Amino acid sequence: MSNLPHFSHLLAGDVIPAGTLDVTTPFDQSPIASIDTVDSEGVEQALHTAYATFRDKAGWLAPHRRVAILRRARELMIERAGELALEAAREGGKPLLDSEVEVTRAIDGMALCIEALRSAHGEEIPMGLTEASTGRLAFTRNEPIGVVVAISAFNHPLNLIVHQVGPAIAAGCPVIVKPAADTPLSCMRFVQILREAGLPDEWAQALLTVDNDTAAKLATDARVAFLSFIGSARVGWWLRSQLAPGTRCALEHGGVAPVIVEADADLHDALPLLAKGGFYHAGQVCVSVQRVFAQRSIAQQVAERLAELGKSMTVGDAVLPDTDIGPLIRPAEVQRVQQWVGEAVDSGAQLLCGGEPLGDTCYPATVLFDPPADARVSREEIFGPVICVFPFDEVDEAIEQANALPFAFQAAVFSKHIDKALHAYRQLDASAVMINDMTAFRVDWMPFAGLRHSGLGVGGIEHSFNDMQIRKMAVIRSPAL
Repeated sequence: MSNLPHFSHLLAGDVIPAGTLDVTTPFDQSPIASIDTVDSEGVEQALHTAYATFRDKAGWLAPHRRVAILRRARELMIERAGELALEAAREGGKPLLDSEVEVTRAIDGMALCIEALRSAHGEEIPMGLTEASTGRLAFTRNEPIGVVVAISAFNHPLNLIVHQVGPAIAAGCPVIVKPAADTPLSCMRFVQILREAGLPDEWAQALLTVDNDTAAKLATDARVAFLSFIGSARVGWWLRSQLAPGTRCALEHGGVAPVIVEADADLHDALPLLAKGGFYHAGQVCVSVQRVFAQRSIAQQVAERLAELGKSMTVGDAVLPDTDIGPLIRPAEVQRVQQWVGEAVDSGAQLLCGGEPLGDTCYPATVLFDPPADARVSREEIFGPVICVFPFDEVDEAIEQANALPFAFQAAVFSKHIDKALHAYRQLDASAVMINDMTAFRVDWMPFAGLRHSGLGVGGIEHSFNDMQIRKMAVIRSPAL
């Protein structure tokens, strides 16, 4: 009999699991836990419970109670920060030091949920401005939108869940969350912490489904008021097309992040940032540095220095303290990255470092110089530790190439000249342009939005909190007014 921990589903009620799933560590594929899965009956039970909870308005959680639950949950996360970081590193493959940063962000995210709730308020709507509106008082209050379903991704197994579930709890919405099958443990720990902090079971349920079709039934049910989806564009846009009438959604997909490096840039400052932004979490970040457009006079230097920085990074087991680059989430992803890199090299790209798998699960930092524009590394999100450097003569040509793809998320420009930086800021198709910083910069209170194929709506805790509410107006007619 296995001594590995087993995680039950976290549905409110007695639901018989449909099966179990083994959770393995990406580095050596060794099992670290098992977890229940549920079928369509389990999904139906979760939806029934969540919807009944929302419809019972007398049972809604008062704001002060939500604040107390979130505050206590944050305290528990602080007490268990080391355990949470180690578990996230083991299941997701992000190096331990970076997983510790993720847990710190998640803890701060809980504080942001409380701040969002504290600052939420309605407004007075002017009346008496026309004869027809005299004798009336109108105002709005915020109410929860309804049942929230959150479907999450593997690459930030705790912080993404906090970003999806935390605002739902703050807004007063019953929430059902399905984590990525590769990394469900951090999600389960977080929901357990919420319940330990005093949240009734029916207000936050967590589950893994037996298959994707069952997960789709969860997302597209008519009782769902809001879908929060983080994952592949193919799945996200398909789910959106299947949503019940009236269901709102936010989609967060990937990008193929472009960076403009002008000849006057401070390369001593810029290149370590770009290396971190491209190789962090083995490139498995939706705004990871992937396409660097450098002025021709410095392009080779930029590429060679990035290669030197990449070669100096230690690739290995995520839980070891000296690991810079952990494994990719699945061996199949290593094979895919290798195929894309090989295609680019065969079609003319110069390979400056990396380019060969390190076993079945790891891939080294890889730099390609001037791959063809039609290579997959140049036009699709690689989601691996690969940076492509392209030389340019005129910056507007580089910007045109940067904007040529159907993806638009975060971008960056490096220059000491404010006019050049602002020109790139204005011309780049992006929801955010970092000036003298990497594309992967993010703090959890800022808006975070994929445009075009990269997503729909605006992420960030305060923004998600607002999306999960409605503004309900009251109009009072009285002769006393």
